[in-house]
Amino acid sequence: MLDTSSLKRGSLLVLNCGSSSVKFTAFRLAKAGEVAPLFSGQLSGIGTDARLSARSADGGVIANASWADRDTGGVPVLLPDLLAWIETHLPSDLPLLAAGHRVVHGGRNLHRPAIITDDVLVELENLIPLAPLHQPQSVAAIKVLKESRPDLPQVACFDTAFHHTQPLVCSTYAIPRHLSEAGVHRYGFHGLSYEYIARYLGETLPELAKGRVVVAHLGNGSSLCGLKGGVSFDSSMGFSVLEGVPMGTRCGSLDPGVIIYLMRKFEMTADELERLLYHQSGLLGISGVSNDMRVLEESDDPHCKLAVEIFCLRVAKEAASLACSIGGLDGMVFTAGIGENGTGIRARICAHLDWLGIRLDPARNAAGTGLVSSDASLPVRVVPTNEELMIALHTVDLLASQSIG
Repeated sequence: MLDTSSLKRGSLLVLNCGSSSVKFTAFRLAKAGEVAPLFSGQLSGIGTDARLSARSADGGVIANASWADRDTGGVPVLLPDLLAWIETHLPSDLPLLAAGHRVVHGGRNLHRPAIITDDVLVELENLIPLAPLHQPQSVAAIKVLKESRPDLPQVACFDTAFHHTQPLVCSTYAIPRHLSEAGVHRYGFHGLSYEYIARYLGETLPELAKGRVVVAHLGNGSSLCGLKGGVSFDSSMGFSVLEGVPMGTRCGSLDPGVIIYLMRKFEMTADELERLLYHQSGLLGISGVSNDMRVLEESDDPHCKLAVEIFCLRVAKEAASLACSIGGLDGMVFTAGIGENGTGIRARICAHLDWLGIRLDPARNAAGTGLVSSDASLPVRVVPTNEELMIALHTVDLLASQSIG
């Protein structure tokens, strides 16, 4: 633990920017480098009908208002107003000390949180082609804050960083070596979520944390990670956030021959393929109805049922594959929106893994928190993730190490 006693009393802002939304959490810097949430919320529907919603740490509503009249040019245009709103709601004795950002891609070089300098910002911009869905939004947010608050330290925390521990046998594609050396290899994503789960296990279940655990981060974007001794050993996502299981609108792993066929047969361009694979595939593509798992589970449409079945089977197959990579299985964790709330989805996935010694207890699974497996099973747990907390803690550590704040 770094000595954070020299840090001023204040607050930290954590931002997670998407293409049409900005999630935020304000934290109070407490003693000994600890952080405590003050309030959180999101600016959603940007580009159509922007709306600000926010709640205090105890759950009280502090904002629920339309920002449509300010919505004239996407996320960057609204960020200065959002920052001003956030600062007016901070306690007067807790000035804003720094901002921490979730940045999806850190590439080969940025494998730990970093203070954002001009050089770091250039590197983040150069990585946009590797994460076209997410990286531009993070870069835009950083630039807006840099322009409007030039003296405010900013910290980038990377979803790829946690997976830097993966061995070459797991991170290397079977392509010519010069392409691998040029950066075409498996990076892994959702690393801040997996880092939080590894931290949680280390603090609450240290014996399990020392073992072999498969974590399923299941939401609109989904992936799995094999933890070995608390570090990432293998993951379902690789070079991009397309690989692995089918997601809300993303295809998951796909035979590369399909891409070649679509290019030749339908003369699809790179932009058309990108739109197809990122925005029109996955659960939405299979069902033709929705990318929302709740809608699909409630539907009697056979295509919706098929989408659910494919998702559950593919998640189970990835879990089994990761168990092979990490040399066995001592436990499993479900997290993120579907993982935490999808009682029926967890049951379907684990039914496919019965042969691995995984069996859910129906009552525990219905409760949906903590241990959800039967006494005769390998432990299966539901753990709510907290990527924002990890970003806040990394930001505090960097402030202290750089004597900032």
